[in-house]
Amino acid sequence: MFQSNIGEWAAFITAVFWTITALAFQTASRRIGDFPVNWIRLVLGLFFLSIFTWTRYHLLFPINASAHTWIWLSLSGLIGFTFGDLCLFRAFVLIGARISMLVMALVPPMTTLLGWIIMGEVLTPMDLTGMFLTVTGISLVVMQRHPDGKRIQLSHPLKGLLFALGGAAGQSIGLILSKYGMGSYSAFQATQIRIIAGLLGLTLLYFPLRQWRPTFLGLRDKKGVAFAGVGAFFGPFLGVSFSLIAVKYALAGVASTIMALVPVFIIPPAIFIFKERVTLIEIVGAVIAVGGVALLFLQ
Repeated sequence: MFQSNIGEWAAFITAVFWTITALAFQTASRRIGDFPVNWIRLVLGLFFLSIFTWTRYHLLFPINASAHTWIWLSLSGLIGFTFGDLCLFRAFVLIGARISMLVMALVPPMTTLLGWIIMGEVLTPMDLTGMFLTVTGISLVVMQRHPDGKRIQLSHPLKGLLFALGGAAGQSIGLILSKYGMGSYSAFQATQIRIIAGLLGLTLLYFPLRQWRPTFLGLRDKKGVAFAGVGAFFGPFLGVSFSLIAVKYALAGVASTIMALVPVFIIPPAIFIFKERVTLIEIVGAVIAVGGVALLFLQ
C-alpha cells in the first residue's frame, strides 16, 4: 500500500513539514523582516542539503546533472524561490501564515491545468473529485460572509492576499518545471539546483532593493535566526525535497492537492500556540478537505 502510493505519502509528509516551516517563517519574518528571512533560509537550506548530498552521494554540489536538468530546475528555482517565495513571505507579514497558506490552496487547480497543458497528464474521475472536495473545503475556510448576510467577502486585506496568490503561482509553475527537469534525477540534488538558482536570483535583487543592511541587522536577532533555521530545515531541505519526490511518483495535480492540506494542519497550532479563534465553518472546511484527500489515497 505504501509503496504503491509513495508520491501521495511524500506529499502528505511535505504538508506536515510545510506547516512547521510556515509557522517558523511567520515568526522569523515578523522579527527580522521577510526579505532577510528568505535569504537566510536559502543559505541554510543549501548548507543542509550540501551536507546530506556529500554524505549520500559523495558530491558537495550536483555536478553530475545534465544540462537539461540544470536549465529547467534553475528556471524552477528562480520562479519558485525568487519570485514565489518573495511574495509568500511578504504575505506572512501582512496576513499571517494561516491565511497565506489557505490562499495557497489555489496551487492544485493551477498545477492540474499546467500538468495537462505541459505534461499531458490525465486525471481519473476520482482524482478530480478528490481535488474538488479538497479545494472546496479549504476555500470555505478562507472566505467569510458579509455582515449583511447576503454576500461573501474576503476575510483579509487584498494586498496580502495578492502576495499569497503570487506565492501560489510561483509554487505551481515551479512544481511543473521541476517535474519536467528532474526526470529520474535525485530529488535532493534537484532541490540543490533549485536553491542555488533561487539564491543567486535573490542575491541579485539585494543590490537594487538595498537589502544587505537589514539582513546583517537581522542576523543579530538570535531568536529570529533560530526560527529561520527551523524553517530552513523543514522547508528548503526536507519539505521541498519531499515535494519533488511527490511530483516524481504521483500526478502533479494530485500531489499538489495533498500538499495543499497545510491550511488544515495549521489550525491546531494556530489555536493552541498562537491563540487564534477558529470558527465552525473552518472546522467544516477542514473535514471536507480531509475527505478529498482520502479519495486520493483510496485509488
